Amino acid sequence: MEFFNTQPWVASPIIGVTAAMEQERANGAKDIDDAAISGVKVGLMGPLAGVGDPIFWGTLRPVLAALGAGLAISGNLLGPLLFFIGINLCRSLTRWYGFKYGYEKGTEIVNDMGGGRLQKLTQGASILGLFVMGSLVSKWTSINIPLELSRYKNQMGEEVVTTVQSVLNDLLPGLAALLLTFFCMYLLRKKINAMYIIFALFGVGIVGYHFGILA
Repeated sequence: MEFFNTQPWVASPIIGVTAAMEQERANGAKDIDDAAISGVKVGLMGPLAGVGDPIFWGTLRPVLAALGAGLAISGNLLGPLLFFIGINLCRSLTRWYGFKYGYEKGTEIVNDMGGGRLQKLTQGASILGLFVMGSLVSKWTSINIPLELSRYKNQMGEEVVTTVQSVLNDLLPGLAALLLTFFCMYLLRKKINAMYIIFALFGVGIVGYHFGILA
């Protein structure tokens, strides 16, 4: 039993390559031994884990969860179905075609992963995930600051109230949500635990609502 650790979904190409090498050795290949097979597995599990984690755990799963939660909040039953079916469909296809690709390519898969292709794939998936999650910030993050700045009557005799929120909306709709998102990103980059940030947001929201700062 040898140590083997990689992202579960992308383990299938490695298993496919290993199966192909085992078959070649069983057919009489003299240049394939246990050390060669072990070396290929060790050489592949690190790079593929570096691709699988950001693509599947860091991009695909949060995006599907965000889209599903958006539908579920509005009472649409398709929300949880979208996440459950989508994530399992991607998992099954990745494992099936990954094994097939690894088995057919054999050791040539090492050449296919060269030339920075894995890095480009990871970068592209990360950019796509950030784009989708960023587009959901303005939809999901709702901040209302009803503090009054001024109150007057216009020429029609109507009372006009200017609040902090109305000023922010005139500057840029969703500005408060955007600033909060950037602040949370800053805290995450400072290695602040995400759970601490979530509980802090709950606390600020409750206290702010109690004192009329937030609504």
